[in-house]
Amino acid sequence: MRIWLLLPLILLAACSRMPVAPEPISEPASGRIVELSTGRHLSPTELVERLGRRERVLIGERHDNPAHHRIERWLLQAVDRRAEAPALLLEMLDPGQQPRVDAVRQALRDGRPVDDLPAALGWQPGWDWGLYGELLAQAVARPAPLLSANLTREDIRRIYRSAPRLPAGRSTDEAVQAQLAEHIRAAHCDLLPAEQLPAMLAVQQQRDRRMAERLLAASAPAWLMAGAYHVRRDLGVPLHLADLGGAEQAAVLVLAEEGEAVEAGQADYVWFTPAQPQVDHCAALRDEQAKKDPAEPGQKP
Repeated sequence: MRIWLLLPLILLAACSRMPVAPEPISEPASGRIVELSTGRHLSPTELVERLGRRERVLIGERHDNPAHHRIERWLLQAVDRRAEAPALLLEMLDPGQQPRVDAVRQALRDGRPVDDLPAALGWQPGWDWGLYGELLAQAVARPAPLLSANLTREDIRRIYRSAPRLPAGRSTDEAVQAQLAEHIRAAHCDLLPAEQLPAMLAVQQQRDRRMAERLLAASAPAWLMAGAYHVRRDLGVPLHLADLGGAEQAAVLVLAEEGEAVEAGQADYVWFTPAQPQVDHCAALRDEQAKKDPAEPGQKP
């Protein structure tokens, strides 16, 4: 389940017709960067130098944190200046959108303006354009490829109905699958019926497998941006890279909020940003569930 910020409609309207190439942004001043293998604190420039030497880079975000999207934009700008511009793969794009992405990029190369970028990309409403618009505007204007990394909706429906089995490997370890299942349960506020959990787990892992396959298929260097759980070394795409024989030269950067625990086995680097105000996102879901399934008379809800 994704949690989204609700931004004013006027901001969304303005962003949908934003300039295609946004202004360069300055180096992020807030937050701290830790190299997890040594505990050493890095500057943003030192981090970019390290990432720029790797064939594949996985960056994990909190989808609803504006600071993370700003860091991602800065990282792209910085690496493009210091090293070979990497191909960019996004969890937020699926193969059905790839022809639209390619058409937008061709229009820009031809000098034709794109007035309504989200419409031109077939942007899916589940991803808040108010948070992603500037990143996409930057990405389509870069010379390096912009590639889809997710499953299509039909893929997800098919997997949910009849989950394919992954070949035995690190990604199918019982401890890995148990921890992922617990994350899915918690992300759905303990409201997901138990019989649906195996299907949801299969979707999660098949999405990770697709991202790994797409990352390996892209010409190096290639960067993937996705949710933090998708890029974790102990749970997500890196396990599938290892199962597919392509884990070498991959670096993992997790963008996290202060107070979150990120360990060396989960990532290579962590960039901590100030914590956002705590919001009980599950309260509304529990209220909705209670209305659908009211308690029996005399029973506490």
